[in-house]
Formats: sequence, C-alpha cells, structure tokens
Amino acid sequence: MSATTTNLGAHAPSDHGHAHGHDKSGTVIFGFWIFLMSDLIAFSLFIATYADAEWHGVANGPSPHELFSLGLPSLETLALLISTFTFGICTLGMKYNATMRRTIGWLVVTLAFGAIFLGIELYEFHEFWTEGNTPQVSGFLSAYYALVGMHGLHVTSGIIWGLLLIVQMKTMGMTELVKTRLMRLGLFWHMLDIVWIALFTKIYLMGVLS
Repeated sequence: MSATTTNLGAHAPSDHGHAHGHDKSGTVIFGFWIFLMSDLIAFSLFIATYADAEWHGVANGPSPHELFSLGLPSLETLALLISTFTFGICTLGMKYNATMRRTIGWLVVTLAFGAIFLGIELYEFHEFWTEGNTPQVSGFLSAYYALVGMHGLHVTSGIIWGLLLIVQMKTMGMTELVKTRLMRLGLFWHMLDIVWIALFTKIYLMGVLS
C-alpha cells in the first residue's frame, strides 16, 4: 500500500507539469489568434482606403485598368499557394513525429517560395517606378504601394521568423516550445495567404476587369 502511494506521488508532479505545459501553450496560441485578428483589422482598413482611392484618387496618373495585368500577380499567387501547401506538410510532419531533418526541409521549401513571391513583387514595383508610376503621382498609387508593401513586409518577417526557427530546431531540438512557435508561424503564414487572395482579387483581378 505504501509503495503504491509512493508511486502515485512520484507521477503526480510530472502529470501536473505536463498539463500545465499544455495550458500554457493553449494560452499562447489564443493570444496569437487575437494578434492575427487585430492584424486582419489593419489590413481591412488599408483595403478600404485603397478601394476609395482607386475611384477618387487617380488624379493624373494611370487607372487600375491601365496599370495592372494578371501575369506577374498570378505567379505571385501560385508561389504563395505552394508555400502554404508545403507549410501544411511541414506542420503535419511535426504533428506525426516526422524527423527533424524532414520538418526543416519542408520549412526551407516554404521559405524559398515565400522569397520567390517577394522577388516577383519587388520586380513589379521596380517596373512601375521606372515607368514613372511612383507613390507621389496619385493617391491611388500611394494606397497601392502601402497596401501591397504592408503585405510584403509581413511575408519578409515570416521568412525571418522561419529562419530563426530553423536555427532553434538545430540547437534546441523539437521541444514543445519550438513546436508551439512553429504552429504560430503556420497560423501567421496561412493568414498571409488568405489576405493575398483578397488583395489579388480586389487590386489585380477587379482592376483589370474594371
């Protein structure tokens, strides 16, 4: 009877610590959801500003129909969609205890496609600037650069975050802390994909069809 009591007592602190760790992870994820919601509100305000500027802020500059085409934006969309798919494989692998090498490999592929997305976006910006379509030309162009640039900065921060996580995986291993951080990055990355679909539809697709 005494031995049984001793064994139960020995397991109790460990179980309590495990439950406490899960509670803490849940609180962190919940807080991160609140951050994502506030970020989506900020994007919504930028989109609303752009929607007004494309109708009333063209001034003497080009209209959306004159400025945009679907070629490069479609490539950007494809790159970001592929990166979201590969990130899904990465997080599923983490969930089902894939090797750290495989998890890092899929994360590297994800970040590479994110970098391709940024490269195409910067090339498009460069083309607009060399044609004289700078933010100073009109309110519409100012709103465009602010909105798309804001999304690009988010993708850049996501890539930096992913690179730091790779370093942590190699130095700390696949600890619960690292897994929680990877989950948060996944939520952030998927949010950027959803936002980009909205931007592609509003800015490029509707702009070309207007």
